[in-house]
Order: sequence, then C-alpha cells, then structure tokens
Amino acid sequence: MGLLNCAVDARALGKVAVLMGGSSAEREVSLMSGGGVLQALRARGVDAHAFDPAQGDLGALRRDGYARCFIALHGRHGEDGTVQGALELLGIPYTGPGVMASSIAMDKTMTKRIWRAQGLPTPDWRLVSDAAETAQALQALGAPMIVKPAREGSTIGLSKVSAPGQCAPAYQLAARYDPEVLCEQFIAGDETTCPVLGAGASAQALPVVRIVAPEGNYDYQNKYFGDATQYHCPSGLPGQEEQEIQRLVLQAFRALDCRGWARADIMLRASDRQPFLLEINTAPGMTSHSLLPLSARAAGISYEDLCLGVLAAAALDQPPPSGAPSGASSA
Repeated sequence: MGLLNCAVDARALGKVAVLMGGSSAEREVSLMSGGGVLQALRARGVDAHAFDPAQGDLGALRRDGYARCFIALHGRHGEDGTVQGALELLGIPYTGPGVMASSIAMDKTMTKRIWRAQGLPTPDWRLVSDAAETAQALQALGAPMIVKPAREGSTIGLSKVSAPGQCAPAYQLAARYDPEVLCEQFIAGDETTCPVLGAGASAQALPVVRIVAPEGNYDYQNKYFGDATQYHCPSGLPGQEEQEIQRLVLQAFRALDCRGWARADIMLRASDRQPFLLEINTAPGMTSHSLLPLSARAAGISYEDLCLGVLAAAALDQPPPSGAPSGASSA
C-alpha cells in the first residue's frame, strides 16, 4: 500500500525518538499513542526510545545522536508546526507533514479557508469573539450549530448548540482552550473518517471508517475511553460513496501539501449524501481506540508495519545540503 510496500531495514533507520506526552490538553492520549508506537517499533527491531518534550530539552535529541523522530504528540506544540520547526533546525527527519502543513491543519479556520478556495466542500462557519457574536452566528448558520476552539483536537471544548440560551456557555467553554472560537454549521448524517498515506501524486486513501456514537455524541470520553461507540470498517457505505470520500480526502490532503500520513474527518449529509470535510489530523491517534490503525488493518497493514512504514518515510522540509552534517552525525 503506497509507502508501505517496500521492505524496511530497521537497523538502517538508526536511533529513533518517539515523541510523546508534551504539554497540550491531549497529553494523556499522546502518551497512549506513543506507548503503542514505541512497542511496535521495538518489536520490528528499531532502536526506539521514548522522549517527552515536556520533560526534556529537544536539543538533547541532537546531542544524543537521534537519527529521526516519530511524532506521537497531539494538539498544541505537537502537530501545529512548532515541534516540526524545531526538528527542522536540528536537522532531524520526522514523521508526518512539514511545518506549514502542520500549522495550517491545526488551525481549523485556515484549513477551511484553503479548502473553500480550492472548491472543496466544508460546512459554513463564523469566527466569534464573545457570547453575543455566538448568538448571531446561530441565527446565521441555523440550529443546531457546533461551537469549538479553532486550534484544538479530540473534540476538546466542543459543544452542540440548539438554542440561543446555550450560546454563552458554549462560547465560554471553547474560549477556555483558544481565544479563537469557531462556530460551524452542523451537518446531520453519517460520521466518517478516512486516512491517507504517502505524499503528492503517490498518496493513497485507506478504507473509510464509519463512526456510530451513542446518541451521535462522539466526544472525548467516547473517543478514547468508552466502548459504546461502534466503528465500521469496511464502512458499509455504497461503493460510490466510499470512493467519493476517498477522492475528496486525497484532494484535501494535497491542498494543504501534507505528506507521510494524516486522517480527515467527513460528514455525509443524510438529505442528499453530500460529503463535507470537517478537519484533518496530521498526527493521528495510535491508541487502541484509534481509527487509522483500524483502517490500515482493513487494508492488510498491521499496526507494527504501519508504524515502521511511517517512520521510514520521515523527512525534512529542507534537507541539509549534500555533504552537510545531519543532526544525528553531529552529536
């Protein structure tokens, strides 16, 4: 499957840091993802070590001779371009999209602006700065409406608003996590997600996962810690709908100049089966409840091979000039 077809020599990958934990609101999930990745890489013979940026100086990666990094960080300072920029300066290749793509993808508003400019379908939205503007957005977008931080993940700080009286608490909750609050038109229908592996013209979409959450509430608890949510992969959708979602996700991935891997969330509107892009995750979860490993498994890719293949594709936006010392060799 794309970048995972070729055999990988684990020893040739050198000393690997699995970046996990961090300081974001998603620290707990990141530790779960990173633990799984670390175990998988070691099982494939990789010289892999855990590294928590919240507890250690990133400069140690270079001093200690790390050849590449697997980014299992989620949220701020993990998938927003900041750690990617630090690794660029250190000259250490890393997994997933580069600095600009990561930064844009973390900002839901910027992502939607680019997708809309490219003619890709995404729900209408408004940026708001207080409760009164949230109420105005509800009038403009209609009820129900989603209110969420513009730069958070894992449905943290998200509310579904159906009446004007809910606008103020929804705004206040979202604003706890980000001064930029996004109000988004709610799309009723099937909730799906679709991963992509690779880069550019060779990027490939994996099978679509259809999500059925209790009472349609796919929140942080149901995502990571509950067992009531159902994940269907194969999705059970008609083949034409699955293919359209995969085509759309590939366009969304390329529009942001992503590479390595990502996972896009899509709503399939019940009234006319029109797909709408919600957001794209550039450091996808790798926990026991995560959806990218589930999709990969349906495509015949084991968790261990997925981790190894993604690691082997680690890269830099700006590779060092030929003959220049890399971060690892200059330790």
